[in-house]
Amino acid sequence: MSMDQKALLIELEPVVETNLNRHLSLAKEWFPHEYVPWSDGRTFDGLLGGEPWRDDDSTLPEVARTALIVNLLTEDNLPSYHHEIATLFGRDGAWGTWVHRWTAEEGRHGIAIRDYLTVSRAVDPVALERARMSHMEAGYANAHDDEILQSVAYVAFQELATRISHRNTGTATNDPIANQLLARVAADENLHMVFYRDLLAAAFELAPDQAMRAVTDVVANFEMPGANIEGFGRKALSIALAGIYDLRQHHDDVLAPVLRQWNVWDRTNLGPEGEKAREELATQMRDLNTQATRFDEKREARRLRREAK
Repeated sequence: MSMDQKALLIELEPVVETNLNRHLSLAKEWFPHEYVPWSDGRTFDGLLGGEPWRDDDSTLPEVARTALIVNLLTEDNLPSYHHEIATLFGRDGAWGTWVHRWTAEEGRHGIAIRDYLTVSRAVDPVALERARMSHMEAGYANAHDDEILQSVAYVAFQELATRISHRNTGTATNDPIANQLLARVAADENLHMVFYRDLLAAAFELAPDQAMRAVTDVVANFEMPGANIEGFGRKALSIALAGIYDLRQHHDDVLAPVLRQWNVWDRTNLGPEGEKAREELATQMRDLNTQATRFDEKREARRLRREAK
């Protein structure tokens, strides 16, 4: 028999508390200002009469700039994310403590990345601010509404995807300062992933059929929280072509390892509904693998054509 959402919150709270305590013991204090080359900064035009931004101010490769902007705009929607998870998980007890801690840690990411981009003149600050306003005005709505397990499954995958994207973006910048900053951000995202991954692992023991259905639903319709950024499709394609985050990484480095952690393929405690969801999931993973292979082949053909020219 399925458990209702309130019962799931109550039953999982001891697991939340255990994982929260572990998280707090592992999380490292860090300060955004230490990752910003402040002495490189110059006053911009405007009220203070400095120098206007020029495209050649930036030393970063274009695709790295694109990835950094997408990552930052995604982080900017934190107020919407906080609203969604606070509404779903509540503001009391271990759930509430986690919600606020997670929000505080995520807040550092946007502060640090924006300060780095502005001080290093890596992006046009006017265009960046306009993009921030547009993206935040659009807001973010949880695709899974009041479904706790779907929401937990989603963030388990999403936090890992974000970790990989930040880490690979850092490498793509060819800038040791940006690389250190994004490695630090990625370390936070990894701890967040572990929290949600282990929370859903507990749900697999508590309500296995519901947990399997949740995972299958999320894999079928997964998209990053920044998907409503203006021009996201074009930006995501350039990021994928550069190997910063693509379908192969999504399949091999995000979905597959987390599914193994949950032992979804060898689990023996599923009922008929859970078995049905697992069969759907297997089909989805095969299809995604095929799509990833096709994308890899097209990207390689594109590379060879460019070299031939």
